[in-house]
Amino acid sequence: MWGSPSDWAVIIIVALILFFGTNKIPELFRSMGRALGEFKKGRLEAEMEMQQMQQPSAVVAQQGDKVAELQKQIEELQKQLEQLKKQEAQTQKQQ
Repeated sequence: MWGSPSDWAVIIIVALILFFGTNKIPELFRSMGRALGEFKKGRLEAEMEMQQMQQPSAVVAQQGDKVAELQKQIEELQKQLEQLKKQEAQTQKQQ
């Protein structure tokens, strides 16, 4: 019903020749190629920005894990310090 892609290509080329003439077609395709290149460049830049925006959130999550680990270590050290203080107090009472 709609035809194959090659049929559409022929129809589009004939229409371009009729509307723009044979002299303008190369210029038209050049400008379309430039526009496509700019579009791809913009898309890549947008993807890079999205990746950069996502990376800090991953870094923050890793830092959150490190903070929790450090807090656990601090608690353990505080417990050890309390035990040492108790032991020191007991040795002073015995003397």
